[in-house]
Amino acid sequence: MRSHYCGLLRDSNIGQDVDLFGWVHRRRDHGGVIFLDVRDHQGIIQVVFDPDTQESFKLADQVRNEYVLHITGKVRARDDEAVNPKMPTGELEVLGKELTILNAADTPPFQLDEYSSAGEDVRLRYRYLDLRRPEMQEKLRVRSQVVHEVRRFLDANDFVDMETPILTRATPEGARDYLVPSRTQPGNFFALPQSPQLFKQLLMMSGFDRYYQIARCFRDEDLRADRQPEFTQIDIETSFLGEQEIMDISEQLIRQLFQSTIDVDLGELPHISYACAMQRYGSDRPDLRFDLPLVDIADLLKDVEFKVFSGPANDAGSRVAALKLERGDRLSRRNIDDYTKYVSIYGARGLAYIRVNDLSKGMEGLQSPILKFLPDEVVSAILDRVDAKDNDIIFFGADRTSVVNDALGALRGKLAEDLDLYQRDWAACWVTDFPMFESTDDGGWTAIHHPFTAPSCDIESMEAGPGQALSRAYDIVINGHEVGGGSIRIHESAVQQAVFRVLKLSDNEAATKFGFLLDALKYGAPPHGGIAIGLDRLIMLLTGATAIRDVIAFPKTQTATCLLTDAPGSVDSDQLHELGILVKKPETE
Repeated sequence: MRSHYCGLLRDSNIGQDVDLFGWVHRRRDHGGVIFLDVRDHQGIIQVVFDPDTQESFKLADQVRNEYVLHITGKVRARDDEAVNPKMPTGELEVLGKELTILNAADTPPFQLDEYSSAGEDVRLRYRYLDLRRPEMQEKLRVRSQVVHEVRRFLDANDFVDMETPILTRATPEGARDYLVPSRTQPGNFFALPQSPQLFKQLLMMSGFDRYYQIARCFRDEDLRADRQPEFTQIDIETSFLGEQEIMDISEQLIRQLFQSTIDVDLGELPHISYACAMQRYGSDRPDLRFDLPLVDIADLLKDVEFKVFSGPANDAGSRVAALKLERGDRLSRRNIDDYTKYVSIYGARGLAYIRVNDLSKGMEGLQSPILKFLPDEVVSAILDRVDAKDNDIIFFGADRTSVVNDALGALRGKLAEDLDLYQRDWAACWVTDFPMFESTDDGGWTAIHHPFTAPSCDIESMEAGPGQALSRAYDIVINGHEVGGGSIRIHESAVQQAVFRVLKLSDNEAATKFGFLLDALKYGAPPHGGIAIGLDRLIMLLTGATAIRDVIAFPKTQTATCLLTDAPGSVDSDQLHELGILVKKPETE
């Protein structure tokens, strides 16, 4: 049986006989001597077979990449010129004495190392091979370590690990539910949970005080690089704590994870209000690794004849903002055209700009297609407002507030990425004081977080002005990624019913969907709140991955498909009949 792991052999093992098991990572034949890099889940060791061991040498000549082997040999030091300082085992090798081929392997569809150029679709189709790669194994090992650390921290802080149902009923939490038909109750459906939200609140009402769960959640929504239809979150709920105390515990956990995992001290996290984040950065997920703020200039443009600017400047629902880039002379006209196309993704109809070539020359020192539409004194006021210097370039957004925020906020991040404007490697913050509601296209209201978030104002003020009501919600943001979000929950029945009224949920609808919650609130519900931290997104940041698919063992594609198992798939007619389901297939052209 195995005596040592390949990747754990060290100088102290020199001279020892070892039994190793693993896969052939790479095979090389140098002048009659065969070198096999043998890999197990701990790493790689070089094994040498020479012609003196005739039978083993003959077998070694037959093996190819990904063959599964059992090797018996002796550990020895490499020659000085053969040392590989990039490997933990780079000063050692094993002189092979016996070799057993446990299984042969076809040629893999892609190279199983860090130099693999395989597309993601191929990697996901052959995920079991992709997961053999050391970098993938390391990411999932970090994931395991983080989960262990989370449990240890929360256990030490008197949180109780409790499971909540996977089969539940549909609830309005901002995304579509995955529905599960009930065979025993034909025509009725379960829903997979978007989060354990209501159940963890009910646990607080049951007197458990502190709950946590490494929870699986499901949302049938459009995907991006940092989203999946099924994901995992660190779910936390507490009783009798305010938002600051919950944020303190959560921040302590996050800081400890960064310190223990990658030796990074995030420091004390600043608090930024939602309003400030949107005004200064155009996003409620501000990346604070660089500055590059948005600057409001609407007051300077209300009276200009240029309607592109004056129209939004005089509209309460619009915004005119400027974004100054220092050393803007490094951008070519083609670069500007590319950025114009980029902001159009976010609804912007153009990207106006002013190049500041030489301030000492006044208007002659500026370059822009829009200068002819703006009075000199207005241009001077804009330059003063943004503190323009020679060689700067100033970009403008003028449109509905949401469009300007989305477009300039995205441009801000794109410029930082393209031009490496980062001033630090890590920056985290809390975003607080979110609005309770946002307006819908039909003139109604929807909850920004979820309808169980407590308002920071009284019932009368909330119902009189839903658009001005703030919530007791908070998000934790790291490097421009929302890593977690939480809030103080509603614990009084009257407040919960008032929120339902704002959302135009009738008493009958509220009773049908949330009757169990409203009943529970009547029996002495304690003040409570919590947070959910996205485990996948957290691991993505800790490992430097570019997508959460790289830190999930078996992820879905951006179309919510599993290429490995070809899911989702069809089911036979008998099963559909048993469930009382008739499938209507889309019409083909």
